[in-house]
Amino acid sequence: MRILIVHAHPEANSFNGAMTRVAVEALTDQGHDVTVSDLYAMDFHAPSDRSNFATVADEGYFKPQAEETHAASHGGFAPALEAEIQKLETCDLLIFQFPIWWFGLPAILKGWVDRVFAMGRIYGHGRAYEEGKFRGRRAMLSLTTGAPADSWVAGGRHGDIDAILRPIHRGIFQFVGFDVLRPHLACSPARVGDNERAAMLDDWRQRVRGLFDEAPMDVGPY
Repeated sequence: MRILIVHAHPEANSFNGAMTRVAVEALTDQGHDVTVSDLYAMDFHAPSDRSNFATVADEGYFKPQAEETHAASHGGFAPALEAEIQKLETCDLLIFQFPIWWFGLPAILKGWVDRVFAMGRIYGHGRAYEEGKFRGRRAMLSLTTGAPADSWVAGGRHGDIDAILRPIHRGIFQFVGFDVLRPHLACSPARVGDNERAAMLDDWRQRVRGLFDEAPMDVGPY
């Protein structure tokens, strides 16, 4: 199977970095083909603008969806963006690895979605949800948090993590047809000791080895 890990953390030695390395090792050992897009290391350009394109549909007014649709029909995506689109198009499993910041994706990762999930290539022309391009394939979130696990439940200080992540699960992954696997949380790795961090990594290693055997979670419509 082909796995794409989109990694979004500015520090290579972070716990997110360790989680990505563990995932790559575990999946590669199983014979999977693993690709990592390390967005900070790539100096990925997050804003969606005319740099996305080698073609122009309308010189006088920039409408991203119109330019994406035009580029999709004319081979007009900029080479660096085309490379990321092809990584997404060919993956059987997509994993986002990131720290949750302000209850959402880091800006650089959201920018990757804004640019790579391009109309005409990834969605559009009736391709959405059950008819999405990626139906039968899988996607999941793997993330670290600053707060402890009991903060991320219904009635907890921050609330139900499934509700917080729902716009990503439904509005990004399911929108383009992915089956969504339950998110993997590593809570407060900076606030525990080495043994606890090692146990977290081992839990992730074991989880990764069984990702293709898991049943997708029920996200459901809004």
